[in-house]
Amino acid sequence: MEPVWAVGLMTGTVLDGNIDVALLRTDGESIDSFGAYTLAPYDQSVRDLLERTLSAARQWNFEGPEPDLFREAEDALTRAQTQAVRDLVESAGLTMADIGIVGFHGQTVLHRAPQPGRVGATRQLGDGSLMADLLKTKVAYDFRSADVRAGGQGAPLAAVYHAALLRRGAQDSSAAVLNLGGVANITWTDGRGGLAAFDTGPANAPINDWVKQYGHGEMDRDGMLAAAGTVDEERLKQLLTHPYLSAAYPKSLDRFDFGAAMADGLSLQDGAATLTAFTASAVGKALDLLPVRPQKLFVSGGGRHNPTLMRMLAERARVSVQPAETLGWRGDAVEAECFAFLAVRVLRDLPISFPTTTGAREPMTGGRLAG
Repeated sequence: MEPVWAVGLMTGTVLDGNIDVALLRTDGESIDSFGAYTLAPYDQSVRDLLERTLSAARQWNFEGPEPDLFREAEDALTRAQTQAVRDLVESAGLTMADIGIVGFHGQTVLHRAPQPGRVGATRQLGDGSLMADLLKTKVAYDFRSADVRAGGQGAPLAAVYHAALLRRGAQDSSAAVLNLGGVANITWTDGRGGLAAFDTGPANAPINDWVKQYGHGEMDRDGMLAAAGTVDEERLKQLLTHPYLSAAYPKSLDRFDFGAAMADGLSLQDGAATLTAFTASAVGKALDLLPVRPQKLFVSGGGRHNPTLMRMLAERARVSVQPAETLGWRGDAVEAECFAFLAVRVLRDLPISFPTTTGAREPMTGGRLAG
């Protein structure tokens, strides 16, 4: 098919208060051109509602009926993200008639990886039918559930888009893409169709939570707290024995699988340093699992703005670390662009997950289509 303009939406598990919205022109296999991108802030009331919903989801833990709060939060976030789509499209000088499809990831409130003898579970809030009605255009949503029902991890889903970015940048098996959101995930390709992707460990989530619980804002801005602290190397050594880190991929994490409690008892600065070092060291262990250990990582997501984390990645993961912008990508936009790309694949009934990325038995189409 000819490339179409698609809009991608992403709100990560760190709840930074923003909706990532990106335009991408694509046929779902290659990238024709990058369009406008923005961060659209949630109203504080919606942000507070989502915080309460995440807490309710952890208490629910897939047992019994869903919390009533889910319906209220789903409606509120769907309407907020619908408005964000309209605003971006208009600011780009386009109309909704110019948009082939919207990729609406929704808000992950709980994700449980499969275990031997137990199928996983995942829940993203987002009413694709409501968004399609409001925008009068096609909407792809609920990208993860089909993969999970088929025995897959349901994550990470960015692999096929990351692979397209690496092809566009003429990179071979010596390079990989690392995304540092709430959780860190990596994508590697051999350049001949071979693809591997998995969650390496935590990224920003436990660091942010640690700083918040001390009342020092929402994050370790510019990595200043970690830079002022000292890594508790003995504790770090123990943390790195966690079985997840050496387990074979495919594998995935929930945002709360590795928490700020890993640093309990440390000072604010030493805790930030130790959590940051853990994220970096976990990436190093992940690189050792790949068929070819990458020599360079192109880093997307909010974590690349943390110079202490980027420095620790180079030192502790023993790899060259470069921001996504080195190859002309927009590091903050990659995840939103991904769901624009995946939406077009849903439209074309192309696979969005694979045995070596989520563990599904075969390449899986997925996502639901509304409109």
